[in-house]
Amino acid sequence: MNETAAYYKNKIAVVTGGASGIGLALTETMLSYGAEKVVLGDYNDESLIRETARLNAGFPGKVLGCHCDVTQESAVRHLMQSAVEFGGGRIDFLFNNAGAAFAGSFDELTNENWEKAFALNFYGALYGIRAVLPVMRSQGSGHIINTISGIAFFPMAYQSMYSATKAALNGLSLALRYELWDENIRLTSATPGTTITGIWEAGGVEPPPGAQSAEQSAHTILAGSAKNERLVLGDEGDLSGAKQCFNPDEAKGIDDILLNIARKRRSGEGVF
Repeated sequence: MNETAAYYKNKIAVVTGGASGIGLALTETMLSYGAEKVVLGDYNDESLIRETARLNAGFPGKVLGCHCDVTQESAVRHLMQSAVEFGGGRIDFLFNNAGAAFAGSFDELTNENWEKAFALNFYGALYGIRAVLPVMRSQGSGHIINTISGIAFFPMAYQSMYSATKAALNGLSLALRYELWDENIRLTSATPGTTITGIWEAGGVEPPPGAQSAEQSAHTILAGSAKNERLVLGDEGDLSGAKQCFNPDEAKGIDDILLNIARKRRSGEGVF
């Protein structure tokens, strides 16, 4: 057994947005590593019921599916309570993975649009952290992994909500990493990289050439988290963005890249 698999063996995990895409891949991969139990929280009941049944067929009694709208704090608290009961009092991992890639012209976005974006991409994770901390503190350990995006440090035009919410989540994750370090509770920010998920279909576009599978992304996130990396970067594009975007020596080149993307999107050529 390799070090990554050993980190998840016999552990209890909660995954939001767990019935599809990267969340589902994280769940299935952890089960293959020998995780004791995994709780899936998801808003899509059809996918939740189907995938919970499928996973339990392969890993009997190890998966619990819970309907959860992460924008509602009471629902997130209920998810954690269900996980504690299912996992015999423990939650070793929380993957705050639920989210969406919001897009649109800034001038057309209302306060309601912004509130919905932050409710899903930021407050959903905040509620999860708040709800799981008492459990992790009582057991003396735990690891919280927040799925951000490369857009947190490579913000793009016509995705101001997505950029802002993921940057905020990254800031929350990394600040709490050091606030909770001495309590033996780990925090990791993880970008999935350019990955083939339902986000592309929802946006009405095809994934770009070279996009990786959800399974590849999950393996990278799980491996980096097992090493207690502060920031797991899902692919070479995210690695490059993280290194360059706020580097003063790269400012001119980054301006050229992002301005070109903005102009293409304005003309209808670009994808989100």
